[in-house]
Amino acid sequence: CIRDSIQSVQEQAWDSIALDFMLRNVSPEEFAATRTALDDRFVNLATGLLRMSFHSLVLRTPHGIVLVDTCVGNHKERPLIQQWHQQAFPYLERLTQLELAPADIDYVCCTHFHADHVGWNTRLENGTWVPTFPNARYLFAEPEVRYWEQVHQDNPEHIFTQSWNDSILPVIEAQQADIVNPEHEVVTGVQLRPAFGHSPGNVVIDVSSGADKAVLSGDVLHHPVQIERPDWNSAFDQDPAKAQATRQALLAEVADGQTHLIGAHFAGPSALLVTETGGRFSYRA
Repeated sequence: CIRDSIQSVQEQAWDSIALDFMLRNVSPEEFAATRTALDDRFVNLATGLLRMSFHSLVLRTPHGIVLVDTCVGNHKERPLIQQWHQQAFPYLERLTQLELAPADIDYVCCTHFHADHVGWNTRLENGTWVPTFPNARYLFAEPEVRYWEQVHQDNPEHIFTQSWNDSILPVIEAQQADIVNPEHEVVTGVQLRPAFGHSPGNVVIDVSSGADKAVLSGDVLHHPVQIERPDWNSAFDQDPAKAQATRQALLAEVADGQTHLIGAHFAGPSALLVTETGGRFSYRA
């Protein structure tokens, strides 16, 4: 089963996220009308606050070990979000619980370059940022690289310029980065695919083994409630209209009740199965 070859490495769990932090244009009454609002895996039923997870996904394939999205990272300067700022997460210790060391990772894929998806690309060593995974090729989609490269040049004070400096540029300078087409095949059965909107070069990752399939959806969906309500954008979608269209198309594609939809921030069971009835989507774990 493809599900058994995909494991997660959790960096942190958030169990008390205000609705308007993530879904700013959604009222409490609208949210309460959803099925997800009654699912204690994804919502704290006592408080009505959202549950989310920050984790990497590890794909064990016959052709190499792939690590997808690298969370926030340690010792990173992220003053705007306290839970990201100058942290000391036991992330690498949790990686060892999967019987993996950083040197065992063959490929690192970042679905996009927001700060909570690139942090463990690097670690601080004697005051210098160095690649965390010394033997890995880091695969970066070219549209995402070119966009943030330009932002860095045009606006050095941009909110994500710091993560470019400490989590992307050191990998490029170490010559471990491969800047690839957003439809790049990582290894047999693992394929990048454009899913623009949340960020300009955002990708999802298709994983397949025979008829068994999964889609690692990154931040196309932040929370399972967006399966029910794909018209609800995250506050962090850079192009809301495009993000909504991408989300709708992805859900229509995976709504076969068999493809595992695996979100970058889904708490609890991060792999969900999606079905569609009468133009509306629903999920089950």
